[in-house]
Amino acid sequence: MADIRTADAIPSWDSITASWLTDRLHEAGHTAVSVRGFTRTQIGTGQIGKCICFALDLEGNDPAAPRTLVGKFPSDDPTSRATGVALKNYIKEVSFYRQMQKRVTISTPRCYYAQIEGEGPNFALLLADLSPAKQGDQLAGCSVDVARAAVLELVGLHAPSWCDETLRGIDWIGAPDGAGADMTRMLYAAQLPGFLARYGAKLAADEIEIIERVAESKSVPFEGLPSPFSLIHIDYRLDNLLIDETVRPMKISVVDWQSITLGSPLGDVAYFLGAGLVSEDRRRVERDIVHAYHAALSAAGIRDYPWERCWNDYRRGAFAGFAVTVIASMLVQQTPRGDDMFITMARRHSRHALDVGAREFLG
Repeated sequence: MADIRTADAIPSWDSITASWLTDRLHEAGHTAVSVRGFTRTQIGTGQIGKCICFALDLEGNDPAAPRTLVGKFPSDDPTSRATGVALKNYIKEVSFYRQMQKRVTISTPRCYYAQIEGEGPNFALLLADLSPAKQGDQLAGCSVDVARAAVLELVGLHAPSWCDETLRGIDWIGAPDGAGADMTRMLYAAQLPGFLARYGAKLAADEIEIIERVAESKSVPFEGLPSPFSLIHIDYRLDNLLIDETVRPMKISVVDWQSITLGSPLGDVAYFLGAGLVSEDRRRVERDIVHAYHAALSAAGIRDYPWERCWNDYRRGAFAGFAVTVIASMLVQQTPRGDDMFITMARRHSRHALDVGAREFLG
């Protein structure tokens, strides 16, 4: 990727030209083609970022050259942009593609461009379009087969970074500590009244009770760096997965690396299963899927992690989605789909914690 250092060199979604796209293709090794023209189509609504699909009209002969690319840029909404900077979402995602993508084996799209001014909000990413893979649907949930494949894909993130001390102290990655945990707890408590005013009428009484109880916790989910730790996605849910069921085994690829940090690997697993499966399906299959994840970790060389500890870490991880749901819902631009998504997540995460008896971990 080109080493772009000046802010005015980072394009906005509507300033990209055919010449600029040609340069990106040439840098990637596709020197026999050039972009004559292109069309833009917005993808989704986004909460922090804005995604655009660029359909390329190519001149030249290179069957391997991409015909479509996906660009990611800061949100148009000032509140969302401010949130993206404050939570380091923009610098995390750009830095993942620049520095960390090759260190892990989890499936991610090829990156053609990744630049940012400071910590944002001015940034741009240009990624491979993974069609015919389709974005998962957080509201609809997924099949058990997709859930199993998605959880097993996490091994490619967790195992290569398992208790890797060299990852500690990297500013953009970060890691939970006492001060950060206290800040997150205070932010959760501050946003909770607004969250319940907006969504409480659609929640069951026991769901509201455990969401409120988390605000008082001095332990999970507001803790320092756990043991074991690894790189974690944090927002590992269906909307951030591209699923290709036209191949066998199905291929799961992961996007939206805006929250990557160090933490409990089983938090990612619990977050996905708690939000991605309807409760009836999750209750039926979650133990088997976590067993499969544990076996895959062992096959990847992580052999000092007993099953009983893995299962208890998974149960503790049932709270992983609470802070994302309560805090993010109040700090990003409100949209109808966003409202539906956050209420669905609140229901599923709270029901998950109740089902696995995770309340005992609240300090």
